Amino acid sequence: MLESMTLEEKLLQMQQVSCEPGYEEDFARFVKLGGGSFLHVLSDQADEVRDAAAKTNHKIPPIFGIDAIHGHSLLNGAVIFPSQLAIACSWNPELIGEMGRATAEEVNADGLDWVFSPVLCLGRDTRWGRVDETFGEDPYLAGELGAAIVDGYERDGNVVACIKHYIGYGEATGARDSYDAEVTERKIREVFLRPFRRAIEAGASTVMTAYGSIDGLPLTTHTRLLREILKDELGFDGFVVTDWNNIKSLCTKQLAYEKFEDATCAAVLAGNDMSMNSFGFYDAALALAREGRLPAEVIDDAVRRILRVKFSLGMFDPEKKRMPRSVIGCDEHIEINRRLTRQSMVLLENNGVLPIKDTPKRIAVIGPNADDLRAQYGDWTFFSHPKPKDHVDVKGDFYTALRGIKTVFADSEVIHLAGCGRVECEEDDRTIAEAVAAARECDLIVFVPGDDLSQNGEHKDRADLVLSGRQNELARRLHETGVPMVSLLVIGKPLCVGELAQNTDALICSFNGGDLGGLVAAEIIAGKVNPSGKLPISFPHHPAQIPCYYNELPGWHGGKYMDVPKGPLYPFGYGLSYTTFEYSDLALSSDRVSADDTVEVSVTVTNTGDRDGDEIVELYINDAVSTILTPVRELRGFERITLAAGESRRVTMTLPISELSIVYPDGHSAVEPGRFEIMVGGDPAALLVTELYVD
Repeated sequence: MLESMTLEEKLLQMQQVSCEPGYEEDFARFVKLGGGSFLHVLSDQADEVRDAAAKTNHKIPPIFGIDAIHGHSLLNGAVIFPSQLAIACSWNPELIGEMGRATAEEVNADGLDWVFSPVLCLGRDTRWGRVDETFGEDPYLAGELGAAIVDGYERDGNVVACIKHYIGYGEATGARDSYDAEVTERKIREVFLRPFRRAIEAGASTVMTAYGSIDGLPLTTHTRLLREILKDELGFDGFVVTDWNNIKSLCTKQLAYEKFEDATCAAVLAGNDMSMNSFGFYDAALALAREGRLPAEVIDDAVRRILRVKFSLGMFDPEKKRMPRSVIGCDEHIEINRRLTRQSMVLLENNGVLPIKDTPKRIAVIGPNADDLRAQYGDWTFFSHPKPKDHVDVKGDFYTALRGIKTVFADSEVIHLAGCGRVECEEDDRTIAEAVAAARECDLIVFVPGDDLSQNGEHKDRADLVLSGRQNELARRLHETGVPMVSLLVIGKPLCVGELAQNTDALICSFNGGDLGGLVAAEIIAGKVNPSGKLPISFPHHPAQIPCYYNELPGWHGGKYMDVPKGPLYPFGYGLSYTTFEYSDLALSSDRVSADDTVEVSVTVTNTGDRDGDEIVELYINDAVSTILTPVRELRGFERITLAAGESRRVTMTLPISELSIVYPDGHSAVEPGRFEIMVGGDPAALLVTELYVD
């Protein structure tokens, strides 16, 4: 096919166009010409574009991209799963893979082929507006969960995944979205490349170039990272697409090029195979090719990669059928969502008030996020994209905290007041007083504070991470009533909630819980579900403490800021349960190994409580002495297990000694001989430790 295509037909395959309002003329032009890809097209419109492509010379079907970040979430009526940060709390690759499969089926049934997911950036600086889209702060966990959802997306050939944003996007200086990341190639290899490598090993077909720059060089033109490392070194044989309008941004935002044609040439030569929504790309590339500035072999390589992905999807097979539309929002997918949502909630505080033992006569559900579905969904749903909407008649079934409490506590009288907003306003004095007065007459307070879409997402990096408005004041005054109080955080990312933690009897974190977030929270409060999630990201005490990720380097004089407690408020890997677990008898299959060996790490885990529960067994390593500084602790394995009350189980995890390697300044990796610490447990503050020696 490639040999028979004209230059124009090849370059059209490299052009992607959005159908969003304001781009109608460009969209119509490329539909007629036979553009290679379109995005944010839904349902019947995709069939119309395909019909137009069938009338072109080679009848090459376009590939349709969609931001299916947590389910086919831009389609009203599809299952909306919890956000990526929320599902990371499950530490359950298998179930996250099932979420990917379900999403792929719904996207495919809607006539689309390509999901811009997963996000493999790391949320190490929580001021960044897009933390909710990540799997958290740890490269190992992000890699394992990313690989799982990629496999789920692609295993049945329904869609292909797009891993993004390559690379270091979340590490931008000061958490400034799309800004420069001052990191070295060594740091990229040590930290940020791991999840991308794992996702490519799992079969990811496409990669999206990040906004921003690395040490001043725009990612869109970074030949070293895109062509030499991604394509040549990692052997990635799919195609690379720029992020939204990246090529034009080289001229208008980053000011790297004066002429769009020069930016286009640099982007293609660097390794980008498809241009997203820079509408002048096709014409500029055509002129460049005719001038000889874009070599034929570079164009052919890009188009070959695009066609390879299209053939892998069976897009040229007239016999291939799409999933029936009946799978969209089907019972099977809802059940996957239910299981995953139950595992994605994290119990942060509990003085014994939970689970509720006696049905309350009256429950006060108070807080700005108690009945706000937009806040509960978070970013990247039909509320926010492709065009923000204040109100939508939601087609699927959903539960806010208010509806969840009313459903689970059906025999209780439930009253609801917002109490205050997320932004301070002149009505707060009155509404806070009304909420406190109502709460005094109740037997239980469920307080639901948090943030919303105005505080999360692109262009919404946030310097002050304290609960906004007068939510902390409302929490304090509610707590002073003496009525038992459970707080449910509905947030897009970790906030500074130390004051809230002191003014509540229990604290549950749901992040953005999707369709069933409110129902599952109520089930946990009632004791119908035993919470089992653990944090994939750390909560700081204070905004100025950021970044406060757990896998920090040694050497800080004093090890803390003088005016806040040491370490995070809630660390990576932390989460409470309604039962307790005890770890004992940590052992290695051998305590002296070579760099090519594998060691078995075994520990006995006992449920010492009075109810069944799930536990996440976490395995960490530390290179005790290394010529290149290494983190004080690094995750290198985990296993989720279920134990009945009183049950013990021997858990064994495999640790390749290659996982102890360090990256040197020249880019090569090796395991240095010496002493290592192997740490296992379910509580980061109480890990069992043993020593391993590498010869």
